Amino acid sequence: MNGPPTVVGDADVVRQSLEQPEIFARLYDLYAPDIHRYAARRLGDGSADDLTAETFLIAFRTRARYDLARDNARPWLYGIAANLIGKQRRSEVRALRALARTGTDPVAESWVERADSRVVAEAAQAPLAGALAELSAGDRHVLLLVAWADLTYPEVAEALGIPLGTVRSRLNRARRKVRSALGADPAFVVDTTEVA
Repeated sequence: MNGPPTVVGDADVVRQSLEQPEIFARLYDLYAPDIHRYAARRLGDGSADDLTAETFLIAFRTRARYDLARDNARPWLYGIAANLIGKQRRSEVRALRALARTGTDPVAESWVERADSRVVAEAAQAPLAGALAELSAGDRHVLLLVAWADLTYPEVAEALGIPLGTVRSRLNRARRKVRSALGADPAFVVDTTEVA
């Protein structure tokens, strides 16, 4: 019974893909929907398709440099996606500012599916978009990786290649700015997730 080695975790997939490239498709199958959803929320469906494909192409091409001590490839892939989104930052900021001015968000329409969710989202989307547009790229990446990609603080640090303390300070600063822009007094809003 000497068959192919059993693939257990993401690091195993990457390691084995160096000899058998087709195995890398397992990471795509596992994480592409999440990466696409995150990219669509940031840039819209049309750009999300291209960004997702480019994320996995870059990951495949650079897989030999993957740190095999890290069994979870999710932060690595989100880091690649965030870097690609950063390159498209101007278009993202333009879209956020347009939303802040007009209240119409073609990006949000691709991910807000239920009617009751739309009513709530539409009421806050213009001020929220304006607040997001005013954040620095680093603060926006951290906030959206936590809020939209559900990454933990350590995963965000890994994805962006920054210290955990920097993640915490950027997230705190971004949350305060967004709360302030939405009319909440940031000094009196307690966020229990900041304990994480």
